[in-house]
Amino acid sequence: MKLTADVLQDLSDGSVFLATGGGGDPYVSLLATQKVLQESGPADLISVNDLDDDAYVVAIGGVGAPTVSLELLPSVDDAAMALEAFEHHVGRRVDAVVSFEIGGGNSLIPIIAAARCGIPVIDGDGMGRALPEAQMMTYAIAGVAPTPAVGVDYAGNVVTFTADTTETYERHVRAMAQAMGGMITTVEHPMTGKQLKSSIVPSTLTFSLEIGRILRAHRGNAHRILAPLGAAFNRSIYGELCHLFTGKVVDCASAIVGGFDVGEAVIEPFEGGGPKLRLTIKNEFLVARVEGQVIASVPDLITVLDYETSMPINAERLRYGQRVTVVGVGCPAYYRSDVALGVVAPRCFGFDYPYVPIEHLKVHHQPPFEALLPG
Repeated sequence: MKLTADVLQDLSDGSVFLATGGGGDPYVSLLATQKVLQESGPADLISVNDLDDDAYVVAIGGVGAPTVSLELLPSVDDAAMALEAFEHHVGRRVDAVVSFEIGGGNSLIPIIAAARCGIPVIDGDGMGRALPEAQMMTYAIAGVAPTPAVGVDYAGNVVTFTADTTETYERHVRAMAQAMGGMITTVEHPMTGKQLKSSIVPSTLTFSLEIGRILRAHRGNAHRILAPLGAAFNRSIYGELCHLFTGKVVDCASAIVGGFDVGEAVIEPFEGGGPKLRLTIKNEFLVARVEGQVIASVPDLITVLDYETSMPINAERLRYGQRVTVVGVGCPAYYRSDVALGVVAPRCFGFDYPYVPIEHLKVHHQPPFEALLPG
């Protein structure tokens, strides 16, 4: 498949939906990708099954606090510069690139690198959503080493990484991102085509395109979108889509802590009063609670939609007064395995409760839309 500039808006919107609030704001990355594709021609999007087993593949994306990217704007050259720096560092050419995560900005950065460098981008990613730390990628869980790796900052400065574990790499790359302005582009997790085939969450870029087309076709109040979205998820590797809550944002606060955007948002029903929803944020929406009861948690997906347009909202774009609908989606089955839950369950983020699949929490979800519409 050829990725042209005219499909990027759908891809961006769909990937923001799957990113659960993280992955970086896509707006500037979308403009940069459109410019690169117009100048360099379409990028080739290929299935992982079409990749040779001995191909040399790397993951590429942005690392840091997403709020920084709203001010420290990326360049159209960052992705290609980082890839070239990596090739110079390891002394060999890269055959294809793949995304860390299916996140707004981080879904587009590999496309820029692919188009600029004349190599394909793989249809899939290492999370099937966005998650805040490197050891949470399926690549790392499958045993792929994160280094050798390189990071490039906004001024073109290059740093290289060698680490014995992914947890060590995560600490080092996070600290370096803070020291280099808060956000860097990294090339990491080099692997063979065979390794990628056994570790990737497949077809998430084409699924993002499908979600984006649905969002465009059904643009309007969020209650219109749930049925077509639910049907799409039922056909996918994901689980059931659930309506969690609808209301207005009455409190939202965040700060950059340890290289992450950390905060909380509070949403109350339109009519005021009644139980409120609390969203805990660490780059992504991690946990949704009503009166202390968890109604959805990582690794399942929690997505906030603008109630008036149905468009997904990145965590760094959430603001007081917004009217929103919060939905949850069951994560891909891989993330419910014992080995994956060992690094992505709520306790891995410091919460003192176990993971409970979202479909087992439906009794705590908000009633159907018809009971909630104002006026």
